[in-house]
Amino acid sequence: MIVINLAIVILSFFNATELAQNVEVRVTGIRNNKGFIVISVFKDQSTFAKERPLFTKKFDKKEMQNNMLLAKFHLEEGHYGFALLDDENNNAQMEYSFLGIPEEGFGFSDYYHTGFTRPKFESFKLEITKQVVHKSTIKIRYM
Repeated sequence: MIVINLAIVILSFFNATELAQNVEVRVTGIRNNKGFIVISVFKDQSTFAKERPLFTKKFDKKEMQNNMLLAKFHLEEGHYGFALLDDENNNAQMEYSFLGIPEEGFGFSDYYHTGFTRPKFESFKLEITKQVVHKSTIKIRYM
């Protein structure tokens, strides 16, 4: 019985690995090497509005070259949106001025946000399909 359960777990792992697609996110315009780049992955407008990402990954800026960082993900097919925080003080949250203006950088997958309100998920969502590597760019905006 244990052997059968172990075989099921191993086969499930290989099946999930086959379904995962490689995604490369190129982060550009990083202004300094303080703190970390934090990228949250969202599935839809509802999870983005509630700030409940599918998961979040933290990237050390020491890996940065020429103010650019390459972040890699493995995701199943579907729609996703990447939201970035340049967490310069490493406290895992956006810092705002007393006027409510972001003091740290932010960005979204293949979308440079110029407005003063949050963008809609539709503006920065990506469709991940069966391909070898998907590529996306996030250009950081500092205000």
